[in-house]
Amino acid sequence: MRTYKARGIVLHTLRYGDSSMIAYLFTDVGGRTHYMVQGVHGRRGNKAALFQPMFAVEIEGVEQPRARMHRIREARSLVPLASLPFDVRKSTISLFMAEVLYKLVREEEANEPLFDFILEAVLHLDRMQEGIANFHLWFLVRLSAFLGFYPGNEYTDNDWFDIRDGIFVPSMPTHRICMNPSCSRLLGRLMECEADELPALRLARTQRGEFMEAMLAYFGYHFDSIHSVQSVSILREVF
Repeated sequence: MRTYKARGIVLHTLRYGDSSMIAYLFTDVGGRTHYMVQGVHGRRGNKAALFQPMFAVEIEGVEQPRARMHRIREARSLVPLASLPFDVRKSTISLFMAEVLYKLVREEEANEPLFDFILEAVLHLDRMQEGIANFHLWFLVRLSAFLGFYPGNEYTDNDWFDIRDGIFVPSMPTHRICMNPSCSRLLGRLMECEADELPALRLARTQRGEFMEAMLAYFGYHFDSIHSVQSVSILREVF
C-alpha cells in the first residue's frame, strides 16, 4: 500500500455503515478520487464536519491496489472557512458548485490548474460581502474553460451566442440553438469580469434566472448530466 499527501475539495459524500462514509474529492494529485473514511462518528470527534460540500481538506491517503477506492488515514481542514458554512446564500452556491463538479468532472488524473481555480473560487466566495448573488453565474462561465467549451471568440455589440458552435455571431443562427442578445451580452461581461468585480454587476432576479437557464442549456449541449443537478431548484428560490 502506498501512502501520499494531497489537498482536496469535497464534492459528495455517502454514508457507509454506522460510522464510515465514502467521500468523493477533487484532489491536486489525483483528480477526482473517492475514499473510504472510517470512524467518521466516533468518540474523538465528528470527522463528518470536515466533509461538507466544497470544504478544502488536507489528507493522508492510502492507495489500496486491490480495492476500488482509496482510504483516508488522516484529514484536517486545509483552510478554515469564515462565512461560507453559515451564510445561506453562500452555502446554497457551494452546494450547487459541488454538485456540478461531481456530475461533470470525471478525470482521475492530476489537473492542478483546475484544482487551483476551484480552491480559489471557494476562498473568494467565503470572503465576499457583495455580489454574492452573481457568483454561481461567473463560476459556470469560468468553469467552461476547464471543461473544454469556453466561448471561442469575444462578444461585440448586439451579438447572439451560438450554443452549438460556441461562438458569438452577429445574428440568430438558422438552427436557433443560441442565447438571446441579452444573455449573450451578459456572457460577454462575465468573460471579462474577475470575481472581485462582481459587486459592480447589477442584475435583476429575472436576469439571473434567464441567464442561468441559458448557461444550463449551453452546458447541457455538452453534458446531459447537468440536467440532473438538483440544487438548481434551490438556487432559483434563493436568487
